[in-house]
Amino acid sequence: MTAAGSAFSLLLESLNVCPPFLHKTPKLRRTLSAVCAAKERYMDAETMNPSRPIKRPNRRKPSSYGTSRRSAMKKSFSQEQVYFTTPVSHNPSIAIIGGGLSGLLCAATLEERGIRSTVFDTGIHGLGGRMATRAVVESQQKLVFDHAAQFFTACDARFQNLVNRWVSEGLVLEWKGTIGELEAGGRFTPIQSSTTKYIGIDGMRPLADSIHKGTNLVEITRPCWISKLEPCNGMWHLSENEKNRGSFDAIVIAHNGKCANRLLSSSGLPQLFRQMKKLELSSIWALLAAFEDPLPVPFEGDFNALEGAFVKNIESVSWMCNNTSKLFPLQSSNGAHQCWTFFSTASYGRRNKVPQENIPNVTAEKVKTEMLDGVEAALGLSKGSLPEPFYTRVQLWGAALPINTPGVPCIFDPYGRAGICGDWLLGSSMEAAALSGISLGNHMADFFQGGGIHLEEFAVGLHEGFKAVSGYDIGHFPGLDSDKQVICDFECVA
Repeated sequence: MTAAGSAFSLLLESLNVCPPFLHKTPKLRRTLSAVCAAKERYMDAETMNPSRPIKRPNRRKPSSYGTSRRSAMKKSFSQEQVYFTTPVSHNPSIAIIGGGLSGLLCAATLEERGIRSTVFDTGIHGLGGRMATRAVVESQQKLVFDHAAQFFTACDARFQNLVNRWVSEGLVLEWKGTIGELEAGGRFTPIQSSTTKYIGIDGMRPLADSIHKGTNLVEITRPCWISKLEPCNGMWHLSENEKNRGSFDAIVIAHNGKCANRLLSSSGLPQLFRQMKKLELSSIWALLAAFEDPLPVPFEGDFNALEGAFVKNIESVSWMCNNTSKLFPLQSSNGAHQCWTFFSTASYGRRNKVPQENIPNVTAEKVKTEMLDGVEAALGLSKGSLPEPFYTRVQLWGAALPINTPGVPCIFDPYGRAGICGDWLLGSSMEAAALSGISLGNHMADFFQGGGIHLEEFAVGLHEGFKAVSGYDIGHFPGLDSDKQVICDFECVA
């Protein structure tokens, strides 16, 4: 095992995991629809009682796998529940849809338990989801921005073990920069907390790559947009716009929003669909801006300038951070350019929401202007006195952060052999994402290595109610933030 693999084994020791089981891979039999009907049943989603096999309609279009689905799944909560009756494989393969922190740690945990997985991710630039770092060259200068997760904290011992590994590998360090709350007019109050703040030394994205590095049983497929899930012959068949993406013994949904809802709406997993549909997500605008000269920010005492601030009473701005000072303190102290990340409030994002894949130029310009005006007001500067940035880019996180949560580490449907992980199940932090992925990975490993019996004992999170998530508009920071500030109201919809 590699050094990285050994380090991750230490991370999972506290979870009392079992030794890995390795077996030969069974061959997938592609048979006629009659066999598929014999091996698959559907259940009433409310009573969970198996129904009789549904006969194939006379004029149903053949499946892309040479068999036909036996039930036309309605895109509603009343869709029938798929129920696999085939014995579980001794050497299962899991499909994980989503390559953020939660999905990657689910895959890494499965590997530690000897189970293969394939992670399907839509990322063009790399893995990591909201652990996103953007580097560009403008005017012959390299500009680096963390344009999603800004920093993180660790309170749970399991997540702290992972953070310690990142620290030992030179990927993470403590952020000692001054952060606090900035009120309109320039009044700055530093946050006094003993909780350690962490940042990625080269940004957040390398952390995602480090999780996958050294794995042997994890395959990464990207960029890939899984568009259909089809159950047949005791397997899940995945496709991307009619292109076959493989067959798997179980699936994990490790992303959320409209794409996840659409995927689950006709999958035969109504209980997962119901829970996912309850999730409400905020929309937040990000503005990346580079300035030739330092911004006139408040100081703590005589020396420590503000590096990050939660902005209060300005609708267009909820957070501002000096990436240059945070990531490259020596460069910043030499008077080089400054790269800033600004985030809007959730209410501003909701009011100015547009399709994030195709932002109209007029909207982008409006948002940029209003957010820079908000920065100016937050700093207490006179109108028009904020330095003009030489580089700007706006981005809408249309499904940014959860505003409600069921408060469970993972969701698993043992009848359909499918699960969900993600930060939203526990809150809106990197720690929540990590714990969710680890929990689901271990839960599924227990399910398969236990023979897939006593199904009702493995059903998790299928009926929990939701409650509001507390924290700041840009997320929850365990140990640092207060429960007094709620992310946004429940008018916000995904």
